[in-house]
Amino acid sequence: MAQQGTKTKQDKPAATGQRETYFQKYVMLRKHNVKVAWRKAKMNKSCYLFLAPYAILFTMFFIFPVIASIYFGFTYYNVLESPRFIGLNNYISLLLEDDIFLIGIKNTLIIALVTGPLGYILSFLFAWLINELPRWVRSVAVVIFYAPSIAGNCFVIFSVFFRGDAYGYVNAFLMNIGIIDTPILWLTNPQYMLPICMLVILWMSLGAGFLSFVAGLQGVDPALFEAGCIDGIRNRWQELWFITLPSMKPMLMFGAVMTITTSFGVADVTMQLCGFPSTDYAVRTIVSHMIDYGSLRYEMGYACAIASILFLMMILCNKAIQSLLRRVGT
Repeated sequence: MAQQGTKTKQDKPAATGQRETYFQKYVMLRKHNVKVAWRKAKMNKSCYLFLAPYAILFTMFFIFPVIASIYFGFTYYNVLESPRFIGLNNYISLLLEDDIFLIGIKNTLIIALVTGPLGYILSFLFAWLINELPRWVRSVAVVIFYAPSIAGNCFVIFSVFFRGDAYGYVNAFLMNIGIIDTPILWLTNPQYMLPICMLVILWMSLGAGFLSFVAGLQGVDPALFEAGCIDGIRNRWQELWFITLPSMKPMLMFGAVMTITTSFGVADVTMQLCGFPSTDYAVRTIVSHMIDYGSLRYEMGYACAIASILFLMMILCNKAIQSLLRRVGT
């Protein structure tokens, strides 16, 4: 027993030294990679000169505003006075005291979890079906499906369909067939407001991600399908999983990013259809809450804290989607 105890004590320093060796090797490898990257950058400095205008503009209008927003989230800033650092007070108020913000988080997550995956799947399925059509028919179909996403405030037409009187198309239809006796207040009744908004968001969901799917399907090498047939692929679903999807992973990732951005950034649809604020805050979202405090109350520090929380939620969702897309075709 004493010998075993001696061996254990001797093994601990050895294990510690081994971990230090691994850490030193890791540090040396990282230093070597940095030196190699810097050497390559110096060799290709003319390329970076061409990229410099875009990099400067991207930093000024994207990177710097994000950093500034994160900083102002820790301050009290009402635009008229200089920012005053208050630590985590804005975040504590949001998560523990602001009940309306919690309603906004709930509604945003419901919209994102329902319309996000559904819109993503529908975008790919429609692109896959359209890809089988003749060229001129495919061009017309792409325009028809893509049009709602670029039609601006065209979704306001749904306020006519769901009017709360007998002249609304939905109410008139349901009353004519005898399902209801009195008109339903679709856009002011909290029971119906969120489902209607999600329906409109789905109608508008075939946007840039849909176009990327169409382009990705057109770029798949036909020789891969012939090779797959020789390797044992026997039906279209196997072609889709083992050939088509792995060949267009960049497009799938781009479509996922656009879907996440759209589903978490919902505000215009709910504000235009159901008013601002909506009845009982039934369709309040994180973005509309941020607009309330940033554009109407001018509590910019509080609004920046809301934006930082939304930014963190989108990053976590993006990481989860990336981990799922890595399994495609495996």
